[in-house]
Amino acid sequence: MDNSLPPADELVLVDRELARLDARRSQLLARRAWLLRVLHAPAVPGAVPAAAPWPRPPVADSTPRSAQNVLLTLGGTLLTIAAVAFTLVSWGSMGIGGRAAVLFAVTSAALAAPVALLRRSLVSTAEAVAALGLALMVLDAYALHRVALAGTDGLGYAAVAAAVLAGAWAAYGSVLPRLRTPLPVAVAAGQLPLPLGVLAGGGGPAAFAWAALVTAAADGAVLLWARPSSVRLTAAVGAVLLGGWALLTGGWLSLTAPWSGAPLLLAGAAVALAVALRVPALAVAASVVAGVATVTALGGVLRSAVPQDWTVPGYVLCGLALAAVWRLPAGSPAPADGSPAPAPAGVRLPAGVRLGLAGTGAGVVGTGLLWALPPVAAGLLGPLARTTEVWSGEHAEPVLAAYPATAVLVLAVAAGVLAALPLLWARCGALALLWALLTALPVSFGLPYAATLALQLLTGAAALTYAVRPGPLTRGLRPTETPEGPEGPGGPEAAAERPATPPSEAAAPPAGAWPAWVPARPRPSAHGAEPGAVLAWIAYTAGLASGVSAVALALDVRVATFTALGVLLALLTGVAVLGAGPRRVVAACGAVLTATGLVWATTAAGDVEAHWTALALLLVPAGTAAVGAKARPVALPVEVTGAVVALPAFGLAASRPAFLALALALGGVIAAATALRPERRAFASWTAAVLFLAATWVRLAAWEVTTPEAYTLPVTVPALVVGFLRRRRDPAVSSWTAYGPGLAATLLPSLFAAWTDPEWPRPLALGAAALAVTLLGARFRLQALLVLGGSVLALDGLHELAPYVVQVVGALPRWLPPALAGLLLLAVGATYEQRLRDARRLRDRVARMR
Repeated sequence: MDNSLPPADELVLVDRELARLDARRSQLLARRAWLLRVLHAPAVPGAVPAAAPWPRPPVADSTPRSAQNVLLTLGGTLLTIAAVAFTLVSWGSMGIGGRAAVLFAVTSAALAAPVALLRRSLVSTAEAVAALGLALMVLDAYALHRVALAGTDGLGYAAVAAAVLAGAWAAYGSVLPRLRTPLPVAVAAGQLPLPLGVLAGGGGPAAFAWAALVTAAADGAVLLWARPSSVRLTAAVGAVLLGGWALLTGGWLSLTAPWSGAPLLLAGAAVALAVALRVPALAVAASVVAGVATVTALGGVLRSAVPQDWTVPGYVLCGLALAAVWRLPAGSPAPADGSPAPAPAGVRLPAGVRLGLAGTGAGVVGTGLLWALPPVAAGLLGPLARTTEVWSGEHAEPVLAAYPATAVLVLAVAAGVLAALPLLWARCGALALLWALLTALPVSFGLPYAATLALQLLTGAAALTYAVRPGPLTRGLRPTETPEGPEGPGGPEAAAERPATPPSEAAAPPAGAWPAWVPARPRPSAHGAEPGAVLAWIAYTAGLASGVSAVALALDVRVATFTALGVLLALLTGVAVLGAGPRRVVAACGAVLTATGLVWATTAAGDVEAHWTALALLLVPAGTAAVGAKARPVALPVEVTGAVVALPAFGLAASRPAFLALALALGGVIAAATALRPERRAFASWTAAVLFLAATWVRLAAWEVTTPEAYTLPVTVPALVVGFLRRRRDPAVSSWTAYGPGLAATLLPSLFAAWTDPEWPRPLALGAAALAVTLLGARFRLQALLVLGGSVLALDGLHELAPYVVQVVGALPRWLPPALAGLLLLAVGATYEQRLRDARRLRDRVARMR
């Protein structure tokens, strides 16, 4: 038995071994070169051999300084624990003299030791011992209360002790400035005296809040004038916690007792504003706190003096007054070192303070606008949620009838304020709020049905008018900024009109620049949309929304429906004629849909049956086809919309096949008329053919015609004609592309019908047609005709011969079919190569056909 590998596998193994040997040889050569360099290199005194480097020393897990700090911290903590245990447990075993001596000696030693330690530059040790001394002072205060002052009030004693300890620690830290612990601890202890004193005196929440606010103000002073960062951080944390508690209490009092909470909130606002003016880094955050406190205080007072419905407008007015701070000129922030700033000519605020106050006011106004939006949503979307029948004359129940009517006042005030600003974003907001105001008026004031419909139509008409002509909306807007050239903003003409700059105020050119030329600094300007276009889009969107809502509302009454649809059709047609850009296209499509609604409403008013309504709806695509021939800019969208309208028309006519066939035929006529235009010929011609064919099929089905050739021949004949014309124009086109679809449309359904037809005329006619197609394919060397015709002819002949074959097979002996099959296989096997060559020659000959 031969176990050798096939040559291909053995070659793969040999290549792998050679590659492995080459890699090993390269490694050995590199090692040999390195050894030669080491042996023949000149000896350098003191050089360390590269082949045997010394191991690197291990890296320390911690530095000596960090280890020292850990040890000192642990030692101070253990001593503090021991002192606490001594004070609480072993105190009673000593007399009064011993107690005093121990306390005085230990505390004095702990507080005096850092002086000597600092002289020896043992700062960390001094910090640990000083921290122990501070803790011992707290224990001294506790021990003094337990022994000598046990009858005093605990809270009052704690307040006094906290004040004394804070002063003592502050003095101690000032005497030893190199210690970092005493001053922050003193600031932390200073947070307790006033709040604890108020609690000891039985003060209520307001008194406690005032104490917290005064303490927070003191923390703010420390934050402004203290130098160490740890002291400033401690003061900042205390100011935030106590000041926040005071402001939260003031907010709660503004809801329950406004006249008690207002002074507290205003005082807190003054403190926050002082911090904002003195600390530029906290200007925005502190001014936001000041603004919120001011609005809460003034709004709470107004709320107590006006009816409940006027609560939100009162807060909105306070927010608007606060937002007006943005109109004040900006000034420089106060110096961080506490030196007085130069006195400005007028009232000026730093940019951060202006931003925080104005942003707070804008947030309050925005919240008020959100509160005013439900009537707008009800006025716009309420008609869409129908609860009554169409044209029933009944109207839905009022929505949000109990909502405060002052919501429209909030919208009106905000719209007026924004309209007064010469900025594009403000003008856009004013336009949107004005539309919202007009939409919410019927809901807020409970206007009757006719007035509501008229107001919505007028609102839509005005908005669409401004969408076409937005010029009046842009009056008074500040012009867009342009890059400044050498003459400044505006170019040479503006430079000629500006007054000359005095020589003393003129800026000197940069060093090295030519005297006659100073490089310009272009101002960055965003390449945004034109103001008129932006405002036009807002007005256009608002007009469409109002129009749709008006049509939905008008469905309650028949006359109102026709009026609303007619007005909306006129408005949209005007926008389509006079407008420009996408607004014109959308308006034209909307006009087509509105016209469809008018036609539908007309047929519904006349109690016209559905199939007649379908024929009436076809007037819309007919009209769009006629308009599309003239209105070039909007022709395609209008015609597509008209074609979409034809689909429900066909659906309405589906219940009556005769009318459906008529509707399809009319659609085909419209498409054929559209195909007369060169730019629509490619698509419209096919659409017309499909519609005519569908109309024919529907008519045949209505006549109960079941012969498949009646349905397929109207497809086959035009398809073959089109294929013949195309091949004559372009002989390179395949026969499958030119004739395949047309022939298959008739031959295949007829073949299926012939196989189920017990009569002989259909198979005979199909066989004759298939034979003719096959002969034409062989004559003109057309592959599609030869293959399709031959296949159908073979299958049709097999169907006809099948009964006789069955009879013959049934009459033969049972052993004869296997014998014949064996002989056939032997014959094929004997002539296999010849038959294979014949099959390939036949395949090549057929493949060469077109």
